[in-house]
Amino acid sequence: MTETTPIRILLADDHALVRRGVRLILDREPDLQVVAEAGDGAEAVDQVRTHDIDLAVLDIAMPRMTGLQAARELLALKPALRVLMLTMHDNEQYFFQALKAGASGYVLKSVADRDLVAACRAAMRDEPFLYPGAVTALIRNYLDRVRHGQEPPDQVLTPREEEVLKLVAEGHSSKEIAEMLVISIKTVHRHRANILHKLGLRDRLELTRYAIRAGLIEP
Repeated sequence: MTETTPIRILLADDHALVRRGVRLILDREPDLQVVAEAGDGAEAVDQVRTHDIDLAVLDIAMPRMTGLQAARELLALKPALRVLMLTMHDNEQYFFQALKAGASGYVLKSVADRDLVAACRAAMRDEPFLYPGAVTALIRNYLDRVRHGQEPPDQVLTPREEEVLKLVAEGHSSKEIAEMLVISIKTVHRHRANILHKLGLRDRLELTRYAIRAGLIEP
């Protein structure tokens, strides 16, 4: 049986004690490995330049360069990198800024022992990870926009493409979508490629964000 390579993680937090605790949570999982640590955002950027990193776990509030600033820099430097924000703040503003910065998920430190491992794995599958309060915030944000007459993006997809987009965003595989819509897997792949091209998106995570914004699925 071949062993899969563990997900290589950079952990950035200005408190050494927090880093130690988070490292303990991650390193006890066979598929996760902390390979670098940083005490602030600028150091995190340096570490990504010198280490082969798959996933960056960043505290939001750090000196010199915040986690949000670091997330933007890191993704500009290495677009394939996945980023998770780790924070003590159950704060909607931070949460929306994290999504805008390109983060795949938002994990509260108070429940890191429960949520962080699942969030890391979700990020590497290109799936967003949202804590319960964030889901409420997203729905409220969407309802506010509807109330203020801000329509979802212009209709650019065909009804069939919308169906495929909705199912992809809900986490169904191409095989499952093909069975549900009674079409071939090849046709599903073609629809998916067309959707990504039309919307200028890269992957399932961005498709999911679009589907939430367009009101096709609930967060």
